[in-house]
Amino acid sequence: MIFWILTALSFIQAAELTENKILVEQPPRITASDENATLACKYAYNGTGNEFRASLNKGADRAVEVCSVSWNGSFHNNHSNKDFNCLVAVDSHKKEVNFSLWKLNTDQTDIYFCKIEVMFPPPYISNDKSNGTVIHVKEMVRQPLPFQPPFWVLMVILGFLAFYSVLITVVFVICWWKNKKNRILTSDYMNMTPRHPPGPKNKHYQPYAPTRIHTEYRSWEP
Repeated sequence: MIFWILTALSFIQAAELTENKILVEQPPRITASDENATLACKYAYNGTGNEFRASLNKGADRAVEVCSVSWNGSFHNNHSNKDFNCLVAVDSHKKEVNFSLWKLNTDQTDIYFCKIEVMFPPPYISNDKSNGTVIHVKEMVRQPLPFQPPFWVLMVILGFLAFYSVLITVVFVICWWKNKKNRILTSDYMNMTPRHPPGPKNKHYQPYAPTRIHTEYRSWEP
């Protein structure tokens, strides 16, 4: 009788442990693209938890918590380590937690673990250690920025171009004025002296020659 009671209790405890166990699945390796990476953690839980917490931990000893999120049916509360840029999104229907990381550097290449916890109602439950995901951050080969001259260099160049333009304009005006003045001084005057067609009557005609008038004075004697 006692044997059957102990057997029944063991079955009940085994069923409770099986029901309340949390299983987490995550990819074995991710390569950060352009310093960005998204780690998707899928979890399975058959219990009746109302409040959960998910966290991403770095290192084989899980000593560094990168970021975390707490949620229930009405709110989400995110928290991120100051040394990381991390945002967490929870899909309760798919039972999936996505950890988005950006601006990663090569020193942050490491193994990362997803941890899922049932916070309420009691008892507290968390998943067993998973295999983790190695996030490999490649060193980016940055293209050199195009050369940009200092501001004062641009101002000097613009000032020189403006001065050169003004100088060319002044020289052009001076040359134009001198050319106009020389044309006025060296212009030909037309001879306005009237000309008569040649002929026998005008053979000895001299234009504008003064004509002598002979005047005879006679004395009048009474």
